[in-house]
Amino acid sequence: MELKKTVLGLELGSTRIKAVLLNENHIPVASGSYEWENQLENGVWTYSLSAIHTGVQACYRALAEDAARKFGQPLTQVGAIGVSAMMHGYMPFDKDWQLLTPFRTWRNTMTGPAAAELTELFSFNIPQRWSIAHLYQAMKNGEEHLPRLAHLTTLAGYIHTRLTGRHVLGVGEAAGMFPIESGRAAYHREMRGKFDTLTASMGYSFTLADILPQVVMAGEDAGTLTEAGARFLDPTGTLQAGIPVAPPEGDAGTGMTATNSVRAYTGNVSAGTSDFAMVVVDRPLGVHREIDMVATPTGLPVAMVHCNNCTSDLNAWAGLLGEFAALLGVDIGRGALLDKLFAAAMQGAPDGGGLLSYNYLSGEGVTDLDAGRPVFTRTPSAPLTLPNFMRTHLLSALATLKIGLDILTGEEQVDIHRLCGHGGFFKAPLVGQTLLSAAVNAPVTVMETAGEGGPYGMALLAAYRIWREEGESLEDYLDKKVFAAAKCSTLMASPEDVAGFTAFLERYKRALPVEKAAIGTV
Repeated sequence: MELKKTVLGLELGSTRIKAVLLNENHIPVASGSYEWENQLENGVWTYSLSAIHTGVQACYRALAEDAARKFGQPLTQVGAIGVSAMMHGYMPFDKDWQLLTPFRTWRNTMTGPAAAELTELFSFNIPQRWSIAHLYQAMKNGEEHLPRLAHLTTLAGYIHTRLTGRHVLGVGEAAGMFPIESGRAAYHREMRGKFDTLTASMGYSFTLADILPQVVMAGEDAGTLTEAGARFLDPTGTLQAGIPVAPPEGDAGTGMTATNSVRAYTGNVSAGTSDFAMVVVDRPLGVHREIDMVATPTGLPVAMVHCNNCTSDLNAWAGLLGEFAALLGVDIGRGALLDKLFAAAMQGAPDGGGLLSYNYLSGEGVTDLDAGRPVFTRTPSAPLTLPNFMRTHLLSALATLKIGLDILTGEEQVDIHRLCGHGGFFKAPLVGQTLLSAAVNAPVTVMETAGEGGPYGMALLAAYRIWREEGESLEDYLDKKVFAAAKCSTLMASPEDVAGFTAFLERYKRALPVEKAAIGTV
């Protein structure tokens, strides 16, 4: 294997860190992964810095070992590297890049007052998970770390800095730290001025220009792997320095790239621990609390519906059923178990048969809940069968996303020409694809790389960094060089499935006071 004709993408997801190596034909040839989980510490959803470092190195080591087995040679170099991670949140550092507070992830819902105030100030929706909402809430709270604040970034930006020494972010990820100007690699000047004016009397020495990362477009120079960065990623000393590194992105940008959804009117749904829909638009939209305005890796405006909760509760129930199988002496792997449970769901009633679940492990901004309590309930006459039970949990995983999408396609009349699904929810053949189609009442496409998700998309951005032709857009690069012969399947849910999801969603919305009562009493 000519190692310089490979590219490496690594993504720190919510439950798994995964890396993939692509060859010059953009085909995965090696991979590695590391499972981890966030912790609720002192009321904050977080990952420790040591867990982040351990996970990145373990994931890379697994990939390097897989590559060495397959190629018969050590992984000393690659053509380019790209790193992505769960988007946004809060990682403040001092001048020496020492973390000042535990990493506050996207899952936290502690910034409601700040997000609401900034939304009104900017006339632009600021979600609770965005970095600027976390920063302003910390300023409002007078947190003791702020006088030492010198750098503010996201998880992807932090790892990129460890690799390259550059304090930069890809434009798509930067758009979730602070609003950017559409089509430009720059933070919104007027809004930035308003923020600095708003906070001037608080007595802090920094401005946003001092602490935010430089914004970089896809394909541009974002630095190279330093000696220190190579030793951070590969402590064995095998990987060599000097490798070009792509602008770091969040899992939203990599999801768009992995599904070839970076042109206007295309969209994708990423469904795993959280789920979100991204639709590239051609105009500004109204201000909706349920819809975020972010950007593609090249700066085009994107309407995003983000939900904190998708498969975590579903996975917990699957784990319980796996324990029962083990009690009976049946040894079944997690992947095979989920495949069977997903398949069983398709035998259930289209509306779940009267069962109802709320998958809220944490708070959910779309339904205005600042905390979560997983709830399963049913009417006395509802048949409690395994197919109905699983169908209900799969419908619940998409219900909040559907509530947000209805605003996008209804009130804003956004036209979606193509919707592509990717992530763990779509690994079981046809099941997730069918239910998403039922939710949106439109055809849904799934590519053969749907399970690769974010790290695959990040590897493609690394490829674009070094292999694009002069003046070639990311859209054209993906269309002509990556996805021209891609294997994919498109299906439309049956009218019965569409009607079933509609009936379930109406029951779901009517019963939301049950979830609110659980949060208030349990």
